[in-house]
Amino acid sequence: MKLLLILNDAPYGTEKAYNALRLAMTLQREHGDAELRIFLLGDAVACAVPGQTTPQGYYNLERMVKAVIGKEALVKACESCIEARGLRGLTLIEGVQVGTMSDLAGWVTESDKALTF
Repeated sequence: MKLLLILNDAPYGTEKAYNALRLAMTLQREHGDAELRIFLLGDAVACAVPGQTTPQGYYNLERMVKAVIGKEALVKACESCIEARGLRGLTLIEGVQVGTMSDLAGWVTESDKALTF
């Protein structure tokens, strides 16, 4: 089964990105045969920025993104969203690719299920 998670919210401030990545990690753990793809849109592109420092005991989305990539998830961050936020040229977390709306459209049509956060 091909699963697509589309994240729209900033990494911190709401828990939408956190909950999406929690779901991704659970899917990988409990349904390891599923093909997981994650597309970061809008403010969610900041989830792909390395060097996130969070207080002790607080979740860290950089670590979560690295964990899902480490278990074979594909992660792309929207190119135009990156540019709109002045993040062009910034190094992204290793394994995160820059993607386009065409990439997202392809992933949507190829997926068995798509969830948005």
